[in-house]
Amino acid sequence: MRNHINYDGRIFRSVANTPNGEVGGETLFHYRQQGDLVWATYAGNGIVQGHLIANVAPDGALDMRYHHRSPSGALMTGVCRSRLEILPDGRYRLHEEWQWTSGDKSRGTSVIEEVRNEVQRFRSAPPPIIAA
Repeated sequence: MRNHINYDGRIFRSVANTPNGEVGGETLFHYRQQGDLVWATYAGNGIVQGHLIANVAPDGALDMRYHHRSPSGALMTGVCRSRLEILPDGRYRLHEEWQWTSGDKSRGTSVIEEVRNEVQRFRSAPPPIIAA
């Protein structure tokens, strides 16, 4: 069965995170996909640069590994399992369970949600009503 889930070109923002997490509302994730391989870059909320790589399952779940430079300057690594939820408007929301493989090796949960850029919002908006 061919996977109909497509992360390619989607941009996500963190909307919830446990206190031991480092991403926040200003962290943007830029996703790419080729076949069942997903990767992304991310930055913001003090994170200078981060990368992730994941295998995507037919249901859209992600089994990923990530690394980034933290706000303190430390290089951090971790593993994450993400469950996909498709919102009524078609945007993706990921429910994540993760664990640091560096630092204190603690666990946490987070939620990231797809954001629409201005072009996407413009294209999906209804045409303006022009009064006669």
